[in-house]
Amino acid sequence: MNEIKNYYEVLEIPSTARSEEIYHSYQRAKSAYSSDSLALYSLMSPEECRNILEMVEEAYSILSDPMKRKRYDEARGINREFNTLTYNTLSDRVAPARENIYQQNSSMAPQINHSLRENFSLNSQASSSSMSKGSSFESSTSGTSAASTNVTKLVTQKRFALDYLLNPTFEKEIEDSVEFSGDFLRKIREYKSVDLDRLSDMTKVSRLYLQGIELEDYDKLPAPVYVRGFVFQYAKCLKLKPEIVANSYVARMKKLKP
Repeated sequence: MNEIKNYYEVLEIPSTARSEEIYHSYQRAKSAYSSDSLALYSLMSPEECRNILEMVEEAYSILSDPMKRKRYDEARGINREFNTLTYNTLSDRVAPARENIYQQNSSMAPQINHSLRENFSLNSQASSSSMSKGSSFESSTSGTSAASTNVTKLVTQKRFALDYLLNPTFEKEIEDSVEFSGDFLRKIREYKSVDLDRLSDMTKVSRLYLQGIELEDYDKLPAPVYVRGFVFQYAKCLKLKPEIVANSYVARMKKLKP
């Protein structure tokens, strides 16, 4: 990954990107290179994916912080006018609030010190009582954590659930198929009552790419190695055999694409 020159290229965003665009690009990159994602089924090794994820995290930690981003840009001569405007606007908002906090803290210092002494005395008296309640608190926390996990599982199951009327004839056709064209994939998707917007949410692949896959509009699709990952996720979410479907589609793509 040495050819990647800067954090903006890591997240695939312009150097003038706003905070919300940085966040969405960060989430998209994490999804693309995390486990059980398209990258693991491409030519990239798990180690390469981990390296990219580390770089993505590093890039986001810098670009999501206005101060760090400004220093980063200045060190590389990027966005001087953009950063001056952004930083000055931020400073105009932060400085008055910070000065107001300082003034309030200075005037309240005697009361704060007195309160701290009283709280320290009260906390010392209560510490032994709190320790005796520790085991019951841990038990209740554990129960809450388990309940939260169960809710997450239910939400996930609902998100990927397929609700459609079974057609034994078409099911057999799908089961026996060894070649999956874009049109055939579209028919399967519609048969399983999944629209493109929902499939995009399930796969984390853009609607434009999914549509390009179904139309076999190869000019709108990225390199075959990425298309394979997209089709793999497409097939997986529709409860097909993702390895067979992805290999078949890419083989067809290489044969038909000029």
